[in-house]
This record gives sequence, C-alpha cells and structure tokens, in this order.
Amino acid sequence: MDSQNRFTSTLQSLFRSSRFASTFALLTTLSAGILLGSVLTHSVAGKENDSADAKPLSVPSPVTLSNGFSQIVKQVGPAVVNINTESLPKESKVNPHTRRGQQNQPDQGDMQDFFNRFFGGQGGDGDDEDGAPGQERRALGSGFIVDPNGYIITNNHVVDKADKIYVKLSTDPDGGPGDYGRPARVIGVDKDTDIAVIKIDTKEPLPTVKLGNSDGAQVGDWVLAIGSPFGLSQTVSAGIVSAKNRSIDEPTPNGISQSQFQRFIQTDAAINPGNSGGPLVDMAGQVIGMNTAIYTQSMGSEGVGFAMPSNIIVNVYNMLIGPEHKVTRGSIGISFQSGISSAVGRMYGFSNGVIVSTVTPNGGAAKAGIQPGDVIVSVDGRKIKDGDDLVADISSRKVGSSVNLGFLRNGKQQSATVTIGDRAKTYAEITGNDGDDSASADDSDAGQNTLGISVAPVPAATQKKLGISGGVVITNVRAGSFADEINLGKGMIITEINKQPITDEASYRAIVKGLKSKGDVVFVVRDPRAAGNNYIGGTLP
Repeated sequence: MDSQNRFTSTLQSLFRSSRFASTFALLTTLSAGILLGSVLTHSVAGKENDSADAKPLSVPSPVTLSNGFSQIVKQVGPAVVNINTESLPKESKVNPHTRRGQQNQPDQGDMQDFFNRFFGGQGGDGDDEDGAPGQERRALGSGFIVDPNGYIITNNHVVDKADKIYVKLSTDPDGGPGDYGRPARVIGVDKDTDIAVIKIDTKEPLPTVKLGNSDGAQVGDWVLAIGSPFGLSQTVSAGIVSAKNRSIDEPTPNGISQSQFQRFIQTDAAINPGNSGGPLVDMAGQVIGMNTAIYTQSMGSEGVGFAMPSNIIVNVYNMLIGPEHKVTRGSIGISFQSGISSAVGRMYGFSNGVIVSTVTPNGGAAKAGIQPGDVIVSVDGRKIKDGDDLVADISSRKVGSSVNLGFLRNGKQQSATVTIGDRAKTYAEITGNDGDDSASADDSDAGQNTLGISVAPVPAATQKKLGISGGVVITNVRAGSFADEINLGKGMIITEINKQPITDEASYRAIVKGLKSKGDVVFVVRDPRAAGNNYIGGTLP
C-alpha cells in the first residue's frame, strides 16, 4: 500500500513539473501531425491517379521558317570541310625570312593574332617553331570545295609548314580518336593573299560551293560564316557586311605593305579559332569571301571579322592550279608614299595620283625614265586614284607586257611606256634583299618541307678522299620526316637524286623543288665511313 501511494505521488509530481508537461504536449502534437499527413498524402495520391481526362502531347509537323538561313546552310554545308594539320618536331632555329616576325611577343598590339597566330592551322603559333620541342603539333582550320575532283580553298596559314594535312567532309563517318580524315596535299600557296589550294583524292564527284561576285556585296547585307570553330564542325553564325575594302596592316617605311594585296570584307558574323579558311556566304547561297582573321582583345570573337573577297580568290586560285602552281604579279619597279594629304596635292598641282619615292635600278620605270618625285596620274589613259589603285592595275598585268604611264614632273604633264616586270624580283630589290638569296631560302625550305633534311657543301678534302666531285652532305634529319622514314642519316653524302647528279647545293635545290607527291625518289649516297654507293629510295607522301 505504501509502494502504491509512493508511485501515485511521484506521478503527480511529474505532471506538476512544467518540463514534463511541455514534453508531453510536443509528443502529442507530433503524433497528430503524422496521422493527419498520412491522411492528406493518401488523398493527394488518389487525385494524381485520377487522370482519365488528360490528353497526351504530340510533336507537331516541322515548320519551315521564312528567313532562308537554313536553306542556304543545306545548300553550302556539304562542301565545307574540316582541316586538321600535323607538324612533326623540328629543330629550333631562327628564320630571318619569316613572314610575320616576333609573333611570340605579347606587346605587339591587338592585331598580333591575325593569320599566323589566332586561327589554328599551323598559324596556331605563327612561325615560332620553338614551342613544345620534341612533340607533334596539331591544329585546326576550315576550307571549302570548289571542284568536284577534290580541290579545296583554304588559308595559307592553316597549312603553312604542316607535314601532314587531313580533310574531313561533313558526310564522312566519325572514326573516333585518331581519325583525322582524308590525306590532302598542297597544290599551291600565295602568301601575299594568304590563300592556299589543297587537294584530296576521290573516286566520286564531291559537292562544291558556288562562288559569287564580291563586288556586288553591299554594306548591311546579311551573310553567314560556316566553319569549324574550336573543332566544332559545320558551325554557322550570321551577321552583316560591316565594311568593304578594309586593310589591316600598315605599310613599311618604304611604302610597301606586306599585305598589300589583302583588302577584306569586314563582317560582324561570329568568327573564332578554327573558322579560318571557311566560306562567307551571301543570301543567294554564294561564297563572297573566305574567313581569314578577326580583330580581338580577348582571344575571342568581338564582332569584327575579315574575309578575303571571292574575286581575289578566283584570280589567285586560277594561277595556283596552273602548270607553275604559283602567283605571278606585275610590277614597274617603284615604291611610293601612301596617304598624301590634300595640302601636298595642292602644293604640287595634282588632285589624284601617286608620288614616286624610289625607283628600282634596271626596273621598268627606271628604263622608261621615271624619277623619284614624279607623280603618276594615269595608266593607259585611266586616272589613278591612289597607291592601291595603281598596285591593283599593274599587278594584274602580265610580265613582259607594256603600259603607258601618265605622270607629272614639276607640274608638267608627261608620259612614258613602261615594261612590266616580275613583282617578286623587283620587291626583293626595293626592300634590299637579293633576289637570288630569297629564291635560295624558298628552295631550302622546300628541301626541309619535302624531304625533312638540311644539307651543306661537301668539304674539298672529303671529296678527294672519297673520289667524288660535288654532292651535298646531310647536316640534320627531322624526326618523323620522309628522309627519316627511309633511313637517310646525318653525315651521308647525296651524289644523285633520281639519276640526276648533285654537283652542289644549287643543283640539289633545283631537283628537290621538282619532286612531286606520290612520286618515287631514289638517292645515291656515300657514307664516309664505308666504301661504295648506297641506293636509298621511297615514295613521297
């Protein structure tokens, strides 16, 4: 009885305790909430299952919009290709003949990324061969097919110095990692306009683009840029023609610009790395330009892109597919001052024309009596507006032809008949470079690019010891090159190539320059450490 009384008393004390009362109230509330939630959940679930009156959704039929962009892409897209290039490891060197020097310096200005640096292709690092020594370098670009036999137009900086070039069509299957497409070879390049023609072999006719007349493009016209930015093939961006006849390179002090023949269509269609070489298309589905460069401060598109006009492309292409596979331009052998002010014109009595700064000795103008200070005002009776107008007229003329120049000397009108010369030779003389040295540098590069070797004259003592006359000794073999693959080694002496004797470096360069892709090449070499001739050969890639 005492135990029962003590239990009852303890229980009453707990109920009187405020802490126990709060705990009990909380547990009661939670229990009620759980029960209520279960009832409500059961009620909601029941309503979700009650969907007998719901109608399933359906995908509507495709609707063709009226802007026409998609139709143009369907028409042009199959002829736009993705270009992959591979450059094998090269020996670090300084090349005095680089087209755009000092590309690796960060303070060259906003325009430093044009061509050789920004757009992929070999131009990913410009002419700088010092990066990533001992490693293969891969880069991307775009192009478009203009001939069903496999001829493709792209930028020179996309394929410049590339050891291997691959092209992938929009219809080619994706072979996975390591599948870069079909092998291609270079037909010809023109550095002055940054245009290159490459070719792939095909058994069936390929789709082609339709080239338009870029002179008909007007500022404000809609255009589409198609290419492979960042390797994303068949990417399309839209914009307008922002300006025409745009120059993006300043002339040198002697009045000659290295991009003298580059007058671009400016567009705000988004262009990014990898777009280089792709087409700029108008609303008629015609290619009016080739995307080449952008103006950027952020390494990305900022709405200012540049495309080489189609009319220039056609002219260059027709020369590159010719027998010599090169572009020949006319010259009269002068340099001139650009940007003449109206005050100078009034002082010297002319409103249009070009003031001659220098005259190349033995050039066409010099032989015709043209002197520094003369003002050329007409060509064959047509008035000349400025230096660009004069260059465009003269450069399009055939070497060896003649032209009548009207000019002012001390304010008096005179005329002279001038013979057109080869611009490549006269330009070398104006800039102070010997034409033969320039040609030798190009031929030397041909030996490096074609065979992958550097050579030097054979010392007279070595010739006497081996009983040979002439030849060239291999001083370097590039890893992975054609020469490396057929086991031509450093120190070997080449005495013949394809049964033609090698007497000196000049004969070596001449023979190498004539070698063709897919052709057999056989070398007769002597090893100074062994007796007799060795015959080493292979098929050029």
